[in-house]
Amino acid sequence: MIHSKTYYSLEVPFQERTLILEGPISGKTLDSLDFHSGLVAFRPPNQQKKALLGIADLPEGRINIVRDGNTVVGYVTFVYPDPMERWSEGHMENLLELGAIEIAAEYRGVQVGKNLLRLSMMDDAMEDYIIITTEYYWHWDLKGSGLDVWEYRKVMEKMMNAGGLEWFATDDPEICSHPANCLMARIGKRIDADSLQQFDQLRFQNRFMY
Repeated sequence: MIHSKTYYSLEVPFQERTLILEGPISGKTLDSLDFHSGLVAFRPPNQQKKALLGIADLPEGRINIVRDGNTVVGYVTFVYPDPMERWSEGHMENLLELGAIEIAAEYRGVQVGKNLLRLSMMDDAMEDYIIITTEYYWHWDLKGSGLDVWEYRKVMEKMMNAGGLEWFATDDPEICSHPANCLMARIGKRIDADSLQQFDQLRFQNRFMY
């Protein structure tokens, strides 16, 4: 499968300046930018930047960012699922995982995340993919947001909906371990019936629940 990537950008007003939403960006471009100190949801900022650099230049890898001047203040990643997860078991070339989305705390509340996902889906090539994301409550910034787990889940769902992702049922044990966890997906317009069937088989591996 040929993984084409078309660059897009958006401008979003923020306070008295303009944020640039852009991507997919190359590893070289990402390496030239600073990383905001508040991007700590998954690992320290310098380590997270290294992780993103490892994705940016993969054939299927996509990094879209929110930039305030020369500083990355938000990002979203698209990459093949982790080999340790069930979603990789089908070896589907047209299934990508929205692996991480993070916006630095001081930039939240102005729909930056929603606009970043809208930007991500502007590329027509995304119609060739099933895009999934697995949402686990232990990754959520409940303390910083002041929201309870269900309020935060509603915020996450609305943000993902902006990118066309919707809730899908699954019997995945990790997702089923807490009722707030969920699988969301966007089915591209050019996804065929065989790929949909493969995806259904990945979602339900316990035949009694199928």
